[in-house]
Amino acid sequence: MIKEGLLYTENQYLGRDRVWISVRLVLALFCFTAVYLNIDQLLSSQLFFLVGIAIIITSVVMMYLLLYRIEVFEGKVMLSGLWTTRLVKIELSSIVKVEKKPFSRFFFNNPVYNLHINGKIKFYAGGKDAVWLTDKDGLVYVIGTQRQEELFRAIETAKSKANP
Repeated sequence: MIKEGLLYTENQYLGRDRVWISVRLVLALFCFTAVYLNIDQLLSSQLFFLVGIAIIITSVVMMYLLLYRIEVFEGKVMLSGLWTTRLVKIELSSIVKVEKKPFSRFFFNNPVYNLHINGKIKFYAGGKDAVWLTDKDGLVYVIGTQRQEELFRAIETAKSKANP
């Protein structure tokens, strides 16, 4: 079903960040190595095996767990999150600056939805790119994305259509 006036849509999934996938796989590899090294001790090797399987199953489930959805309409950007999170609607008429920048300078970033910190509201699931929106009051929205150029162009198009 196509929504009226939808210019761009993107889904951000909880478990698809390469760094955290690598961390979970290293933990599972550690568990399976411990199974091999503790083959004589049946109880502990079974426990390590079960933990390794649980890590892999959890990782696969997280790859299909939607953290938030970005939708750009004429005049607004809407971010809808998981089950109990509130819908965030950013009116583009109040946005004074749109920038393409990296999400963070850190290598490890935790997934966040609607995190208010130091005058910024952050949305992030994975990757390194983001679109930064600054409103008239100086509040900055940092929206992490896998397709930075497309989101940037969609926001610029929606902003120009809202303010002819």
